[in-house]
Amino acid sequence: MIEQLDASQWRGWHGADFPHDCWRVAGDELQAVAGTRRVDLISRQRYRDFVLRLEFALPAAGNSGLLCRVEEAAELSWHSGPEMQLLDDQGHPDGREPRTRNGALYGLLPPELETPIEPERFVEAALSVRGDEVEHWLNGRCVLRYRLDDPALRERIAGSKFSGYPRFAQAAEGHVVLQHHGEAARFRRLSIETPD
Repeated sequence: MIEQLDASQWRGWHGADFPHDCWRVAGDELQAVAGTRRVDLISRQRYRDFVLRLEFALPAAGNSGLLCRVEEAAELSWHSGPEMQLLDDQGHPDGREPRTRNGALYGLLPPELETPIEPERFVEAALSVRGDEVEHWLNGRCVLRYRLDDPALRERIAGSKFSGYPRFAQAAEGHVVLQHHGEAARFRRLSIETPD
């Protein structure tokens, strides 16, 4: 089943409503507003296996992310949900480190293919989660594939900044999150496909 995702399917992190003070709806776009509160958008629904598809655009040096299987009991979304990094590698300092480049599993695994972006130009992205297998797609290419139960990944998590968050990458299902990193970010054509 494929569901189109508009503003009605999202709310603010730890909130009941869409956070209009830091996100705006402009036509078919959801836009993080720069210089406002950093409140992530969280899906109202919880998902186990899914493919999230969207297009995103970032300004020069822009930074955002897509997080999966997030548990809202955590203080911040990244304390529980693994993140597909969305980044202007050329303009942002995180672009110098492979594990924080565009398409990476943030802080843990670098993308296998580089995907430079042009500021303000939309890029196709997809995040596929099936059981423990996760795929990151950019512009129709699978740039990273990994398993959340891979012992080598678990070892990396234990040696990373996520080690202090016991919920991190543990949930079998949870919310999807669009990250507000304090900078502008634009998302459109959002859909989620789940098993029938």
